[in-house]
Amino acid sequence: GVQYEETSYEGYGPGGVAIFMEVMTDNKNRTVGELRATLGKNGGNMGENGCVAWIFEQKGLISINTSEKGEEELLELIIEAGGDDMQTFDNYYEITTSVESFESVRKAIEDASIKIQSAELTRIPQNTVNVEEKNCKSLLRLMEMLEDHDDIQKVYSNFDITDELMASIEENS
Repeated sequence: GVQYEETSYEGYGPGGVAIFMEVMTDNKNRTVGELRATLGKNGGNMGENGCVAWIFEQKGLISINTSEKGEEELLELIIEAGGDDMQTFDNYYEITTSVESFESVRKAIEDASIKIQSAELTRIPQNTVNVEEKNCKSLLRLMEMLEDHDDIQKVYSNFDITDELMASIEENS
C-alpha cells in the first residue's frame, strides 16, 4: 500500500508575501520539487521550515448567518463558552476561538439550536502585506496553482489586495 505523509512547506510569493502549505503526499521529494518549481515560475521561492509559520496563528473559525441570532445574545454565548472574538459582517458573524476552545464553542452554539454555516480550524495571519499592482496577477496565479495542486490540502497566505486593485484586475482579465 501507498504511505501518505502529512507535512507542511513554507515559502514566499511575489512581493514577499508569506505562504504556508499543508500537504499530504506519498512522495515528499516529488512534492517539494513541484512546489519549488511552481513558486519559482511565479516570482516566489521555497523557504526554510519555520520561516513563515510564526506569522500564522492557529484558530477556530465559525460562521453563522445573522438571521440566526441577535448579536448581543450570540456574543454572550460565545464568550461564556470560551470564544475569543466575534466580528459582524453584512449577513454573517465570524467567531474566532483558540484551538483548545473550538469544540466547546461549536457545541455551545449547536446546543443553543443555532445553525452553523461553517466551522473549521484555520491559520490566521498576524500581519498582512499589501500587494503592489505589478505583483498582483502573478500572485493570484500562484495561489490558484498551489490550491489546485493534488498534494496540497490547504494554502494560507498573508496578502492583502485593495478592492480597487482587485476590481481593475477583474476588468482587465
